[in-house]
Amino acid sequence: MWATNLKILGIVLGTLALYTLIANGIPQVESEVPQELSFTGEVSAAELVAAGEELYAGAGGCTACHGLGTRAPNLLIDAGGQGAIGARCGQRVEGESCKEYLYQSMTEPSAFVVEGFQPIMPDIRRTLSEVQIWAMIAYLQSLGGEVTVTVGDVATAQSAGEGETAAAGSGVTIVATTDPLELLREMQCLACHMLGDEGAQVGPPLAGVGGRLTADQIRESILDPNAVLAGGYEQFGGMMPANFGQRLTAEQLEVIVSYLGSQQ
Repeated sequence: MWATNLKILGIVLGTLALYTLIANGIPQVESEVPQELSFTGEVSAAELVAAGEELYAGAGGCTACHGLGTRAPNLLIDAGGQGAIGARCGQRVEGESCKEYLYQSMTEPSAFVVEGFQPIMPDIRRTLSEVQIWAMIAYLQSLGGEVTVTVGDVATAQSAGEGETAAAGSGVTIVATTDPLELLREMQCLACHMLGDEGAQVGPPLAGVGGRLTADQIRESILDPNAVLAGGYEQFGGMMPANFGQRLTAEQLEVIVSYLGSQQ
């Protein structure tokens, strides 16, 4: 009996060791994670605008959709004779100021969708902190309009974010769950991919993905989504965030890979 128990224990320990080795060997693609911002009470409008511009053009990933004007409105140039976004944001929704409209557009993007475009934008709070959002609003206001973001907006955002759990040095929220469906929802995957009756038809459907891709290919498509673009979806290249290597633990990544691999 004791010999059998030793064999079982050996198998369990060997399996755990193999899983740990595989998990630690997963290539974590380096991607640009939005660095957290910290301002003093002396922050100027120019400093907010500069920080927001850096986020918009870089780690915020905004230009993937808003830089072309095909997937989402181009915010940097004139639209219908109304000017860039800073000039037209105050007239988008009756009763809302420019900064109120911009904040709502980032945090409740389906509340008001510009005619001719699809509601594909996720809640930006999934990837940016409140302070980063207000810095970006200041930048967008500066494009043809008046910057009305104040020190009070930033101070309130910084205070509200003190208790949030985030990845070190970033505004990326970490979730603890290992349930694959919950992870797909938390990571906003279903904002662009269909799975059963849930999701949106922007990127390739997740149903049947296990029959189309190997586990390694699924893993690569999550960590480095622009490495290989699915046929017929080339126009959406650059839209999927490339920072899931930082937002997911190795265990969470493997849970998703395994789950999607089972979708035959």
